[in-house]
Amino acid sequence: MNQEIKICQNCKKNFTIEPEDFKFYKKISVPPPTWCPECRMKRRMLFRNEFNMYKYTCLLCGKEGISHFSKTVKFPVYCNECWWSDKWNPLDYGREFDSSKSFFDQWKELSDAVPRPSIEAYQNENSPYSDYTWFSKNVYLSPSTISSDNVSYSKGAWSCRDTFDSMVVQDCESVYEVLDSEHCVNCKWISECKDCLDSSYIFDCRNCSDCFMSSNLRNKKFVFRNKQLTKEEYRTKLSAEGRDYRAQRKLLLEYAHLRESSLHRYANMVKCTNSSGNNLSNCKNSINCFNSADCEDVKYLVQASHGKDMQDMYGVGDEPSSLLYEGVNVGYLDANVYFSSNTFENNARVQYCDYCRTSQDLFGCVGLRKKQYCILNKQYTKESFDKLRTKIIQHMDEMPYVDAKRRVYKYGEFFPWEFSPFAYNEAMTQFYFPIKKEEAINFQYKWLEPEKRNYKITLDSSDLPNYEEIDEDILKEIIGCEKKL
Repeated sequence: MNQEIKICQNCKKNFTIEPEDFKFYKKISVPPPTWCPECRMKRRMLFRNEFNMYKYTCLLCGKEGISHFSKTVKFPVYCNECWWSDKWNPLDYGREFDSSKSFFDQWKELSDAVPRPSIEAYQNENSPYSDYTWFSKNVYLSPSTISSDNVSYSKGAWSCRDTFDSMVVQDCESVYEVLDSEHCVNCKWISECKDCLDSSYIFDCRNCSDCFMSSNLRNKKFVFRNKQLTKEEYRTKLSAEGRDYRAQRKLLLEYAHLRESSLHRYANMVKCTNSSGNNLSNCKNSINCFNSADCEDVKYLVQASHGKDMQDMYGVGDEPSSLLYEGVNVGYLDANVYFSSNTFENNARVQYCDYCRTSQDLFGCVGLRKKQYCILNKQYTKESFDKLRTKIIQHMDEMPYVDAKRRVYKYGEFFPWEFSPFAYNEAMTQFYFPIKKEEAINFQYKWLEPEKRNYKITLDSSDLPNYEEIDEDILKEIIGCEKKL
């Protein structure tokens, strides 16, 4: 198959499908996409909300808690304990396929009825306020955390301990305000660093310790503002730096200038072969991928680990998975899962599903666990399942779903973005592709007005004391944010 240039049916711009892409589509028996890679990514990101949390009451047990679903969703929201329990049966929501309606319309009706868990969490301890978090302990408001302990106000912490206010960090311990870094210990305000110790305000450094306000260092020690010092000189200089809030603000401005004036690599990659994107480690043949590790033969991935032979994914789990396509929060020992969301852990041959776990051979299902041969949450025999699935795929081409913008959804398209339970400004689209309310409404995205919270400020951020002077009384204060909204 030769290279082809197509017009995206969403943004109307040209995009290219390469010969190796056609081979992948043929391998998994799906048609080529009609949306460009960027529009496909935005569409997937609309189905993931990591940062916005709401108070809710479990509709099964009545317990109050925190959820990433607002009150605008139509489906019931259960606490995780109830959702994973045997108190309800997802098969009770099963229904016959109706050939007089489009498949997507029928899937949306099912989706609006089946309960969802309040947050995405799996085998955690004391971490009720952190979303998309797995195998972790004592995690607070830190989405996308995996196998970590004592993490707060962070995003994308993998195998970390005692990590605060950091983003995209791996194998770090006792760090604060760290960005895009690995294997760092006891560091503050650093970015794009690896194997660093006891350092602050450093950028793009490798195997360094006891360094301050420096950049582009390799195998250095006792460097202060990019000047080599003795141990005694370094300690003296460091102790003279102010520690109050105003001094920190000045240091951050200096650090911002340092980063701007330093040498920058074209991308942050470690041990990668034939790969493109940023924040990649141990990747091979990974094209246009970001914040990913240990992936091979993949394309258009964001925040993935141990993925092989897959395309168009956001949020792939921390165990090997393969042959995944067009999904969000999919992949933990999964294989052959397409056009699905929140569906992981030993799934195989699953399409157009949401919140399905440890299942095989599903099509258009929601909330199933340990099931096989189901369509729209209705149980079938293998023979009946195969026959009806083939019929539905053909029906999707003959009677496609058409949205308000006249975009056509046949078999091979991810869910229409109006099916997302999140508004644009709730979902990860606003994090990576920020727009204003007027623009969102023009594109017919949902937009959720934030709740008004009239806090009585008791301490202005500019009046914060020195670090050494802070005691437990600070917990009684309501601190005003420096950024006035």
